[in-house]
Amino acid sequence: MRYACASVMSGLVACPFCRQMFAAGEAQTCPECGLGLSPLSKLPASHDAQMEEPDEPVPADMQPLPWTYAGRGRAVLFGLAACGLIAFFTPWVRELAPEIGELSGFDLARKLPWTWASGVAWFVMIPLVISRRSISKMRGARVAVGFLAGIVLTVVCVRLGVAPSSSRFRPVRLEWTYGIWATGLLSITTLIAAGLFGGKLEAPATAQQHRRGDEVLH
Repeated sequence: MRYACASVMSGLVACPFCRQMFAAGEAQTCPECGLGLSPLSKLPASHDAQMEEPDEPVPADMQPLPWTYAGRGRAVLFGLAACGLIAFFTPWVRELAPEIGELSGFDLARKLPWTWASGVAWFVMIPLVISRRSISKMRGARVAVGFLAGIVLTVVCVRLGVAPSSSRFRPVRLEWTYGIWATGLLSITTLIAAGLFGGKLEAPATAQQHRRGDEVLH
């Protein structure tokens, strides 16, 4: 039955203004409006049909926010990720023996490839946070942001816990500098901020309005 109705409707033409329908080939223009007829299947829904079945409103938590929106932890996480990326290029360790010099996170990554995970995590986090423009998407990205921050924290802990060993013929002396401590602090702060990303879901506006008691309920 449904296929039969669809077949009949596909063979009709209608006026785009008054929606008067004709069989295909019966007329070329509307006798009342003078407008050219178009296939009924290609015309948008009429005003009456839209009033009877209006489009469902987009939930507030799924509505896109401006790119410059800074609330609900969006600006905080962006700032933390940017600072973490900068800290990756600051001195992490100062060598005192066998050579004297400073190595940044970038320099360490060139010697120890697994250290790249820290810089890559901060780099990926920036577009991840910026691209989340609705409350729902921000809340959905909490796990991903927290996972990236956890990668950075793991790199820092492993780097601090596994120091190069000395030998009789090659003494190794080093000290950790502000870069690695700042990276660890930023990763912990980001983990906390990730759990709050997007904030709480707001109750619908209709639910926030208090009833007076004399409204007509449908």
